[in-house]
Amino acid sequence: MSALQVVILFFAAAGAGAVNAVVGAGTLITFPTLLAMGVPPVTANVSNAVGLVPGGLAAAGAYHRVLHSQRRLVARLLVPSAAGAALGGLLVLAFDPAVFAAAVPVLLVGSAVLALAQPRITQLMRSRPGRRTVPSRPAARDEDAVGVTGASAPLMLGVGLTGIYGGYFGAAQGVVLLCLLGLLLQAELTAVNGLKNLLSTTANLLAASIFVVAGVVDWRIAGVVAVGSVLGGWFGAKGAQRLNPRLLRLSLVVVAVAAAIRQIVT
Repeated sequence: MSALQVVILFFAAAGAGAVNAVVGAGTLITFPTLLAMGVPPVTANVSNAVGLVPGGLAAAGAYHRVLHSQRRLVARLLVPSAAGAALGGLLVLAFDPAVFAAAVPVLLVGSAVLALAQPRITQLMRSRPGRRTVPSRPAARDEDAVGVTGASAPLMLGVGLTGIYGGYFGAAQGVVLLCLLGLLLQAELTAVNGLKNLLSTTANLLAASIFVVAGVVDWRIAGVVAVGSVLGGWFGAKGAQRLNPRLLRLSLVVVAVAAAIRQIVT
């Protein structure tokens, strides 16, 4: 990468970190930026995934108290999430790069639609009858903290399938998890957000580990994305109240659609 490309990618990653702190789906900034720089789709995908791990770990860590109160449920859900992510990561490597390149426009537009729908999904989660508040201290049983009798088969299957998507591409994975967890768990939104962040980060971490072992990561890209996204996430969290989530979502849609069109044309 040239010095100018490093600067552009850094600011794109910082923007992605800030967007992740407010609306999520920051990959819809960094991934199209890498494509515009001429980086092959698979290299862009795997390097971006590795670079976003530090920011994801920081976001998940912010919910450690809520997650600790649900540690048994968390342990059950981590298994299908990790297994699905490993499969998704292996699928990226197993198929010809042309297959992933052909899927990019669909993945980008689909992720943009999910990002745009997130406010409505969140509103539906908040308005669901019977939603309970997670206690400030650990409950006697994890299931009591979230108002369920256990990790049901549909929930574990859904988390596993979402993990496959997260390992394969991952943009707006959090929105899918938000919908899934909100529908199948009777939990306060803070708990759902904590689980969402942990599961999406787990998927990203597992896929990133596979990409690192396979030796397909461009560490220059991953390093710039890591530094930029962490700094952007910190400033984004601090200034979240001054940012317009609706405008950010619309911007993500424009960027994603433009990148999808460019990918189709080229």
